[in-house]
Amino acid sequence: MILSRASWTNRNAPSREAFCICAVLSILVAAPAFLMILLLDSQLVLPALSILFFSDAMITALLTWAKSGNATLENVTLWDVAGALTMMGCAAAILGEPDQVALLFEQPVRLHSDAALGDSASP
Repeated sequence: MILSRASWTNRNAPSREAFCICAVLSILVAAPAFLMILLLDSQLVLPALSILFFSDAMITALLTWAKSGNATLENVTLWDVAGALTMMGCAAAILGEPDQVALLFEQPVRLHSDAALGDSASP
């Protein structure tokens, strides 16, 4: 009786690999999101988070596709995590305004064009 319970525990326990993958994906989402909230203007946070969630969903889907077996953590597969990240990216994109997205992509272009103008103005 005790032997059968031990095999059940080993069979149903989450694997160390699944836990490590979950930790890495959590860091891939949390660290950039925290930096975006601190460093970006409040109007630019939602479009930037949308891009972050979509890129993390793509990374998760590629990781899942590359693995031969399904890494599960209590019946949640990496495909489920990729789908959840996609849904969060869609929600952030829907809640954001189109003007905010234009500002997000206009800012690096403006900085690059100002640097180019400054270089050409010097003799």
